[in-house]
Amino acid sequence: MFVERRAVAALRVFLVVLFVVLVGFQSFSLPGQFAHMAQESPEHAYLRWPLTAVTVFWVLCVQVVIVSTWKLLSLVKDDRIFTEASLRWVDLIVWAVGAGWVVLVGVFLYVGFNADDPGGPILLFLLTMGVTVLGLLMVVMRALLRQATTLRTDMEAVI
Repeated sequence: MFVERRAVAALRVFLVVLFVVLVGFQSFSLPGQFAHMAQESPEHAYLRWPLTAVTVFWVLCVQVVIVSTWKLLSLVKDDRIFTEASLRWVDLIVWAVGAGWVVLVGVFLYVGFNADDPGGPILLFLLTMGVTVLGLLMVVMRALLRQATTLRTDMEAVI
């Protein structure tokens, strides 16, 4: 149990750092990057606000996953992970990954049909496959959590 507590504590530290970095990225870096792009490439200036909105949305999806993971860690710490409460947080993760995936597929299709070279579409395809695997993995993990929750509830009813 000692190792798990240390791992949970370390994970929480990294989640906080990641969240803070993402807030800075979302607030300053992304809008600034796309404003700079619009100045440097006026022919692509029309993409400034759509790209800003899409990337800020993706960061928001990651932030939802971070907060949900934090809440799940609290449930692990309190030995309440095998309860209905945990399923709500896992559902939120699945929905955040799904929402990010839908927007990613849209961007992939847009870039794929408008690209001059295959580099961008290939990179977006790989990213889409990675997010697809992550989303499906979360669905499977949710099913496993549901089974474990049901088993624990059944065992407690017997005892």
